[in-house]
Formats: sequence, C-alpha cells, structure tokens
Amino acid sequence: MTSLKLPDNPKFSSGPCSKIPNWDSSFLNNAVLGRSHRAPICVKKIQELINETKLVLKIPKNYQVAIVGGSDTGAFEMAMWSLLGAKGINILSWDSFGRDWVTDVIDQLKIKDTKLIEAEYGYLPDINKVDFNNDVIFTWNGTTAGVKVPNGDWIKDDREGLTLCDATSAVLAMDISWNKLDVTTFSWQKVLGGEAQHGILVLSPRAIQRLEEYTPTWPIPKLFRLTNKGKFQEKIFKGSTINTPSMLCIEDALNSLRWVKSIGGLDAMIKRSQSNLYIIEKWIDKTNWVEFLANDKNIRSSTSICLKIVDPWFLKKEVSEQKNILKSYFDLLEEKEAAYDINHYPSAPLGIRIWGGGTIELSNIKLLLPWLDWAWKNLPKV
Repeated sequence: MTSLKLPDNPKFSSGPCSKIPNWDSSFLNNAVLGRSHRAPICVKKIQELINETKLVLKIPKNYQVAIVGGSDTGAFEMAMWSLLGAKGINILSWDSFGRDWVTDVIDQLKIKDTKLIEAEYGYLPDINKVDFNNDVIFTWNGTTAGVKVPNGDWIKDDREGLTLCDATSAVLAMDISWNKLDVTTFSWQKVLGGEAQHGILVLSPRAIQRLEEYTPTWPIPKLFRLTNKGKFQEKIFKGSTINTPSMLCIEDALNSLRWVKSIGGLDAMIKRSQSNLYIIEKWIDKTNWVEFLANDKNIRSSTSICLKIVDPWFLKKEVSEQKNILKSYFDLLEEKEAAYDINHYPSAPLGIRIWGGGTIELSNIKLLLPWLDWAWKNLPKV
C-alpha cells in the first residue's frame, strides 16, 4: 500500500493525447450532426474551424489551411505526392516517423536525387549539412525520440526548394516559424487533445505556386489531389473537403480551440508545455535510475518527453528481459491508475515516454512523478 495521491487524470499518452481539462460533451448539444458535409451550414462550420486555427496559431494570412483525411500522416503524404519530384530532396531523420518519410520518398516515390541526413535517437542531425537548393523534409519535433529542432533560424529565407515540416507534436506547444515553412502538417489528436483521423495541411504561397507549375510523374490518388486541371483547388481550403469529415470531430476541435483562447491562446499553451518539462527536469536532477533520452536541453522536447533507464541492475539484463521488466512496470502503474500509456514507441529505444503538451495539467505531472519512483522501487529485482 502507498499513501501517494493519484493524478486527477492519469492519461499521459503521446497520441491520441489527453483531452482538454474538464472536457465534457455538452458542446455537442447544438452541433451540426447528421447533415451532409456539403450543406452550407456544415461548410460554414468547417470554414470557421479553419479561420480559428489560423487565428490561434498565428498563421500568416496568405497561407492556406485545409482539413484532410488520414490524420497527420495523410496530410504529409498528400503534400509529398503532390509537390515532390521537381527538385532534389534532403531528408532529416532522427525518429520513427521521420524514417517513415524516408521510406515514402526512396521506396515508394523512388526519387533518386535524395540526400539522407540522419541521427540516432536522442540526437539531432547536423542541420548545417542541409542544402536549401533542394526540397527539405523534416519533423519539427521527433515524437518517438523526444528531440526537436531548436528553432527555425537554420532555414534560409532565400531558399530555392520547399520546406516540408511534420509538426504534429510541436504545434500549440512550440514556437513555429511559419515564414520558414512551405508545407506544415499536424493533427488535432496531439497537442489539442482532439480526435483522430483528420489532418491539417498548411501551405505557403510558394507551395501553391509549385502545385500550379509542376505536375508529378506518378499517379495521384483522389484523396491527395490538390489541383484540378493544373489549377489549385482553393475550395478545399474554404470548407469544402476532399472527402467526408466527421462533423462531431469538427465540433470537438472548435471546442478545444475555444478553451485554448480562454486560457490565453498560443503563448499560454507553450508556457504550459514548458512548465511540464521543467518539473520533470527537476525530478530527473535528483533521480538516479532514469535520464532524458535527449541530453541536450536545446533540442529536448516539451511534449513527447522520452526517458531512458540507467539503473545498473536493469542495464545488466538482456533486451528481452528489459522488455518484460518494463511491461511489468507499466502494468503496475496502470493497475494503480497512476499512469496510462507512458511506454516507449515500439520501434524506439526502451524507456518511458510522458506527454507534456498543454492539455496536461502541471498538477498531474507533479503527482505522477512520485508514482514513477514508487513503481520502480517496488519492481521485483531478480
């Protein structure tokens, strides 16, 4: 038995992430459900969400925003299939999802003029090696590695190529340099605590120009088509989606954005995430069995906070035994209702991953940490 107080909300998953504090379904009382998404009232609602997204995230007015299918992955692959091939490509890869984009470019699209700039988990690739005469693909925050880019200063203003950024675990938690990005994607299910299967695609004027001036050599599925007879399909960015969205999810995202505005907007969300990371850093400083996967504070994520086990007892075990130990550890925390879903990503290094985005209350992070110590101490040391 233990006298430790439980977190009010033990949901620390890195995706889908915890809903906004005190979430309930009352916002659905007047929701537009059971109607065609093509009905004017639904198109207006989708356009409202696009407008609110641009406003809250401070996206430049001349950038276009669309809601598309397939979550962040769908949005990013839509951009790759529609825009790549006009120039050579530099891909920065340092986590599992960044490596997925490598597979798309090299194995699926088979673009030969591709330069891969890699780093191991916990480290950032050498961004000074990037050639901005090419198109550049990168993640702003590596969700499975806990490593982010420090800022957008390394991206050239006078670049010839386009920058394509997967920012799904960075938006609403980190300061995004929109003028440095030509394509940005994210999903509600991460930092907004929204529902899955919808992606957000943000395009700069340069990206739109590429769409109208260049036609890829490969077939483009209907779900990915951003042009019609060589013309940019602006209606997709005005509330007329390519395929059917969930109006319930649309309402949920609007409700979450209202909450973001009520607490102080983007700046408040960034501060909340940074505060969550800070308290974990203070805990790590006095804890001897676990460390950050990312040692460099300048590139350490405040959302997908990844930790590695450094306890000598644990490190002496075979990998298969380590996996079983961690399973028992996570099972114990879940059994006590202290923490759900804080396990590492399957293809990432073994360890702990805690979501620190703005929907997570600092008070719950503070209550979680003693439980992490307690569970580790109470594991059988055999």
